[in-house]
Amino acid sequence: MTKTMLVAVAVMLSLYTNAFEKLAFDKTIPYKQVAGAKEAAGNTLTLEVFLPKNHDPSKRVPCAVFFFGGGWSGGSTSQFHLQAKYLASRGMVAICADYRTKKSHDAQPFQCLEDAKSAVRYVRAHAAELGIDPDKIAAGGGSAGGHLAAASSMCLEKFNAPTDDMNVSPVANALLLFNPVYDNGPEGYGHERVAEYYKDISPMHNIRSGTPPTIVFFGDHDVHVPVATVEKYKALMEQAGSRCETFVYKDQTHGFFNLKKGGPEMFIQTVTEMDRFLVSLGFLEGEPTIKEWTASNTAQEAAPEKKQSKKKKQRKKKS
Repeated sequence: MTKTMLVAVAVMLSLYTNAFEKLAFDKTIPYKQVAGAKEAAGNTLTLEVFLPKNHDPSKRVPCAVFFFGGGWSGGSTSQFHLQAKYLASRGMVAICADYRTKKSHDAQPFQCLEDAKSAVRYVRAHAAELGIDPDKIAAGGGSAGGHLAAASSMCLEKFNAPTDDMNVSPVANALLLFNPVYDNGPEGYGHERVAEYYKDISPMHNIRSGTPPTIVFFGDHDVHVPVATVEKYKALMEQAGSRCETFVYKDQTHGFFNLKKGGPEMFIQTVTEMDRFLVSLGFLEGEPTIKEWTASNTAQEAAPEKKQSKKKKQRKKKS
């Protein structure tokens, strides 16, 4: 790739990123009180909610709850704001959930899982007021967030917060997993942090009949999860009678689905497949509109620059 092409790609990525970073969620809902906050972190965990246009709570619509990645150590709810905003444009309620991490609350991985279960339980318990169909809730996330999305639906025996209503199920109706670290066994990711209880928290070790239908995205150069593990997980899911659509992208590394890392092409490809998967489950209808959606948002961002450029040309002519 020439220097000119690299500059062009950088400019395009900057344009996409600047436009999307302006997309805000519609409301914040506190869902859980915790202890042990460090520095600026608070003791209230929240859900950032993206609503469809003119959302009528009396008309129950599907929902997606996303968990950010960061190795259970850090991260930001903003990681899945783009996917959430897009799904809201397609008619779903989409939520980005906060949870305790090592950085924010000195939390252990099992406490992260407790919070993930609490978040899904809260959404299902408050489905009526949120305008959500409690039987059409998808859980998604990337890396450690993908682990939490899967584990909250698969690792059910332990790691339930004492304040949770155990009559409300944390099991999602679908899983949207972006390079999840779903094998925490001796050869898997983060084993040293969960060695004492890995069999109770590793999705790979808790695949069973009835595991929610799943879509998975990986890059074949992922340093945390090798392709062999991806193939093994898919095989075990299918042996258990569970659907597991798996996409492995050539030459892509861990986190490639993030706009800032993989660029517009990977973002659009993964969101397109996620959309089609949700359509197949009856969560959405019609064809994906992600290309038009991204073009619309970047066009709005570029418009002021074009106007400014036109004014500069007019001033030059006058001078």
